[in-house]
Amino acid sequence: MTSNSQITEGWHGKLNLVYADRQNTTELIYTHQQAPLKVQRPFYPEGQKVCHSVILHTAGGVVGGDRLSSHIHLQPHTHALITTAAASKIYRSNGLQARQNIQIQVDAGACLEWLPQETILFNSGIYQQDLQVELATGASFLGWEITRFGRSARGEKFLQGEWRSHTEIWQQGVPLWIDRQWLPASEEVFHSPHGLAGKPITGSLVWLGDAVSPEIIEKIRILANGVGEIGVSRLQHGLLCRYRGDSTSEVRNWFIEVWQLLRVCFLNRGKCIPRVWQV
Repeated sequence: MTSNSQITEGWHGKLNLVYADRQNTTELIYTHQQAPLKVQRPFYPEGQKVCHSVILHTAGGVVGGDRLSSHIHLQPHTHALITTAAASKIYRSNGLQARQNIQIQVDAGACLEWLPQETILFNSGIYQQDLQVELATGASFLGWEITRFGRSARGEKFLQGEWRSHTEIWQQGVPLWIDRQWLPASEEVFHSPHGLAGKPITGSLVWLGDAVSPEIIEKIRILANGVGEIGVSRLQHGLLCRYRGDSTSEVRNWFIEVWQLLRVCFLNRGKCIPRVWQV
């Protein structure tokens, strides 16, 4: 049963995960979870070195006033792939902002593949998400973010509300990538070329760990042939892909192809699609 305080103040979900290397096996050695956040039992579809984890949001969606916070720590020489069980739904707000804060620490020689399923922001939703990543020397990170503004399958547009997304990735006190996005919903912003340009879906994919050659950048652009509006940029220690378009499957398929290419080139890993995506 939901208490009155939860109705007025929202959920205060917490998740704390720590991964450690145990005889060349990445193990989830510590878990602290507070509803509505929960993590499933780890599994190893590609061997013991890579630990796959799936995060659940048991309440089914996020409402105004919710506060979700996650702390994820990969100790040295671990490798984890973390995704979510389903798309995140941000419901129309009661006037309060919903907020999610994720803090990630990746130690030396460790790698995190952060691959949440899409976020669906209902019209009149008010939402802010913050992602802070601290990479040690020799650590690597690949993550993406896919957002659908309005339930476009129902003809809904994101014309009221607000979305903010802040991402910061640091290494030894040096910023590797800082990205601050703000979308105040309105008819004008929805159609503006500086806003959504009439496209309901945006996406960003970032890889940080090793320099990427111009040849790989060109391969990634070729993979995007016919896909929405895209951009691919080299970063000092990685790359950035952007998408704006109409199709979740389109951006997902492109991002998956980019991710798989980077896996082969930099992580010495083959193709392994998380089984929760195939349900």
